Amino acid sequence: MAEKTKRPRGFSSLSYQKQKVIIAVAFLSIPLLLLLAFTYYPALSLFRYSTLRWDGYSPDMTYVGLRNFRLIFADAADYLSPALVSLYYLAGSLIQIALALLVAAALNYKVFAKGVYKGVYFFPYMLNSVAVSFIFLFFFPPGGTLDSLLGALGIHNTTLLWMQNPSLINPSLVFASLWRYVGFNILLFSAAIQSISPELFESSEIDGANRVQQFFYIILPNITTIIGLNVFLACTGAIMAFEIPYIITSGNNGSMTLVIQAVNLAFHNQNFGLGAAIGVLVMLFLVLMFSIQRAVALAMKKRGERE
Repeated sequence: MAEKTKRPRGFSSLSYQKQKVIIAVAFLSIPLLLLLAFTYYPALSLFRYSTLRWDGYSPDMTYVGLRNFRLIFADAADYLSPALVSLYYLAGSLIQIALALLVAAALNYKVFAKGVYKGVYFFPYMLNSVAVSFIFLFFFPPGGTLDSLLGALGIHNTTLLWMQNPSLINPSLVFASLWRYVGFNILLFSAAIQSISPELFESSEIDGANRVQQFFYIILPNITTIIGLNVFLACTGAIMAFEIPYIITSGNNGSMTLVIQAVNLAFHNQNFGLGAAIGVLVMLFLVLMFSIQRAVALAMKKRGERE
């Protein structure tokens, strides 16, 4: 017989139930208050600021309605062109996912000191974005670390302007982001692959399947949820790229992103309403991406249940 939960002496059944409810509400209220204070309230405030003409510090605020949004779409070539830079980060994120998937699949097999490899790959993700940015500030300058390495390998004899050339600056910044975040993807994929039953790999080896066949017919079908999550994070991360390009280039030479554009408008140009309007557009895009991701996940779940 299952052992009954003991109640403290001196408490009736009703008061004990009330006590459990009070404790549960007390523990849940703290994270809920933090969520409201640091997520939902700033989001609602952003919508409010986007309807104002305000310099960010003056007490004088003028309500202008949707004027900031109309101004953005009327001059979309100027205000929304940084969205094209996000395509570089999206392409880099997809390369990052493919690379992380291959490395995680390789580490799933018997590899000497594979725990050390995972730690080495994950270490850059533990670094602060500011620290990573300063590392690459010394990596990309003319005659810097990268040029020295390429020269030592005999790849070229001239100095490349990695941060001054518009055709090289965004791929270079994407490489810095890839170096930092690929370890996180490797860790996610490794955990997902390890959750697959070892019996599937053993039975496939008995049937004569090689590593490539195991990758396509066992690993990929069983981690589609994690792959979908990483693709969603890639899309949101591409549109929200900020720290590395802002610290290294401040958005110059064609490296401006939407978030940098919003920060510059709000704090440098003292047009807080216009910057907030761009922030609202970024937020709506993220909500759209989340809705698409949820719809696809539900559709795949229903399809799996039918099968």
